[in-house]
Amino acid sequence: MEAQAQPEEAWTIRRVLGWTSQHFQKKGVDAPRLTAEVLLAHALSTTRVRLYVDLDRPLEPKELKSFRALIERRTAGEPTQYLTGEREFYNRKFAVDARVLVPRPETELLAEAVLRAAPGDAAARVLDLCTGSGCLAVTVAAERERWSVLATDLSPGACEVARANAEAHGVGSRVTVREGDLYAAVPAGMTFDVVVSNPPYVKRGEIDGLSAEVRREPRMALDGGPDGLDLVRRVAREGLPFLKPGGLLALEIGETQGEAVRTLLTEAGYTQVSVEKDLERRDRHAFGRRA
Repeated sequence: MEAQAQPEEAWTIRRVLGWTSQHFQKKGVDAPRLTAEVLLAHALSTTRVRLYVDLDRPLEPKELKSFRALIERRTAGEPTQYLTGEREFYNRKFAVDARVLVPRPETELLAEAVLRAAPGDAAARVLDLCTGSGCLAVTVAAERERWSVLATDLSPGACEVARANAEAHGVGSRVTVREGDLYAAVPAGMTFDVVVSNPPYVKRGEIDGLSAEVRREPRMALDGGPDGLDLVRRVAREGLPFLKPGGLLALEIGETQGEAVRTLLTEAGYTQVSVEKDLERRDRHAFGRRA
């Protein structure tokens, strides 16, 4: 009897996830299984939970084609968040793309510090410098109904993303985004209860040694100059006139910059200067107040 040809095995969700996870692992992609799940859910316009409900569902040819394109872009070093177009921050989804830095979990701790800076039922005005995606500005406005926020960024593209995120989260009326170089975008005479910033703080000479994913992010949002403190110095030294008496300056910094920034803030005239660590016990945030 003549042997019959075996039918080709179907590319079910189960099989696709298994193959992609192994492929990502071989290519050195972080969190290979999670990345495979996130990208497949995005390609299928569904949720990660639903993938496991439908593990034995075969993928349509157009679905496979779409997913293969995402796999190729991810293995080439493009961040997962740029591929899906979003990043969760403080339990909200923010639109992100190649015009902005991908928000990090460490920055959520900075948002919490800002939210503690004034009573929740009191009106307050916040200035967010180097806003990027607007994750800090939008978060504090969404969490505090009586707070207004001015967000600035030198990048026109970043300003567009921040405005879109403010509108998407229903705080567009209380978050104003202005294009400009730090305080140059602030109207004359305006002062704030809080000035917050996640400025570029990577040493210029270290950028080329970062992961392929990070190098895909805007260099403007990474490059802090020769010692990583160019923008931190400017934010601190130029900031006092923009703070109300007792107002708080809150900064995200590099893990090796704690003592240098503590000295910088003290010499600039801030009081109650402190440096706090992130969840991995590394210096990450610096604070000071106007007397």
